[in-house]
Amino acid sequence: MKTFLARLSLKARFNLLYAILLVLSVGVLGWYSYWNVWHLLVENTSAHLRARAKPVIEHWISAQGIAAGDSALTGIPRPALRALAVDLTSRNTVACILDKNGHMLVSGKRLPEEPDPPAPQMAYLRRALNGENEITYRDQSGEKAQLVLLIPLRPAPGSTHILGVVQLSTSLQEIDRILFRHGLMLLIAMAIILSLGAGIGMWLTASGLKDLETLSATCRQIAGGHFGQRVPVAGRSDEIGQLASAFNAMLDKLEATFAAQRRFTANAAHELLTPLTALRGSLEVLLRGAQDDPAAVTRLSKGMYAEVTRLIRLCEQLLGLARLESSANLRKKTVHLRSFFRTFVQQAKRLAPQRKVSVAEGPDITLQADPDMLQQILLNLFTNALNHSSPDTAIVFSWRLLPGRVEILVRDFGSGIPKEVLPHVFEPFFSASPERRGAGLGLALVKSMTEAHGGSVTIESEEGAGTTVRIVLPLI
Repeated sequence: MKTFLARLSLKARFNLLYAILLVLSVGVLGWYSYWNVWHLLVENTSAHLRARAKPVIEHWISAQGIAAGDSALTGIPRPALRALAVDLTSRNTVACILDKNGHMLVSGKRLPEEPDPPAPQMAYLRRALNGENEITYRDQSGEKAQLVLLIPLRPAPGSTHILGVVQLSTSLQEIDRILFRHGLMLLIAMAIILSLGAGIGMWLTASGLKDLETLSATCRQIAGGHFGQRVPVAGRSDEIGQLASAFNAMLDKLEATFAAQRRFTANAAHELLTPLTALRGSLEVLLRGAQDDPAAVTRLSKGMYAEVTRLIRLCEQLLGLARLESSANLRKKTVHLRSFFRTFVQQAKRLAPQRKVSVAEGPDITLQADPDMLQQILLNLFTNALNHSSPDTAIVFSWRLLPGRVEILVRDFGSGIPKEVLPHVFEPFFSASPERRGAGLGLALVKSMTEAHGGSVTIESEEGAGTTVRIVLPLI
């Protein structure tokens, strides 16, 4: 069964499930309706026969002068018993009188068209002789099915003495005819409902899964290298529409990641190529005979050492980015922001004594952070602000309290950053100026160190008005 289902498509599974549920529901409702109508017809027929027979039986018992203590029909003449059976017999119903042993004493049948009484069934007869009043059953012993009713003969209403049993039997032909028509109508209605339901269900399933097929086709196109493909989601707000929207958002993110990776590769290659080219040039000069000139050797060696040092620094920064992908390397301590910034500003003024550095102090806040890493974040931002603002402008540090977090701001009043450049400023080796391409990893390290703390960093800038970097860190 599992193997069979595994071979079916999702659409086929939904259609199969819908068809099974529809057949079961319609079948159960049809069966219940058929059974209910049959039960209603049988109850109405038996109730009508009993209502017609009881006054006749009571009148006959009164006319025969049967005493309350009598317990058998032996003293009643056969013509009197036959008169009762005849009075209870009609064109479709025949009555017979049974004694306590189940023997038929008389029958009310007089005409050939009247039905023959069926032989009594002892299991039901014993129940009637024990005083049970409402006994009705279906008899299939003859050519035609009959409905049989058993009425105990009592000398008086409520008496515990049973004289015998009146058996009334009537043909079920009319009831069967009504049930046949009712069943035929049910079958036609069920066929119509199943046809319409199956058609509507298949249409709903096909329309509901159409976007999934589109999504599958789009995935195959993307697997073939067409990363610009997107799934149309217009007008869909259900789960499939949400899936398509999430899929498109994932594609946008992946495309942006691939583009950033290509830019990183190009910038890293450019950044590494510059010192390697310088090293190759110096080595070529040495190989052409410059080693005989001590001054040239010294000059070239110092240049080569500087380039190697630059390469090592770049590798260390790249390794630092890799290490900061998780918070495992953090050494968190309690940091009091007010005293921390007072110490940091003194250090910043020593690094750039000619610049104006100020702190707009916020509330007294304590947080859990790696103080060395937090200092490195601010130093990178401070260095970036120094490089992109004029010497006569100030650099301002501040902080403020947010619900469960603290926001640290670093603002400069430099030339600002173009809007089209802002989404890429945290990418490694990225620079807005072509002449400064591959300038460094400062902002990329800031982003990685902030995220290692469980925080986030954003940047706002306006050309000609300066730049503001916002760092949000959790207090715990």
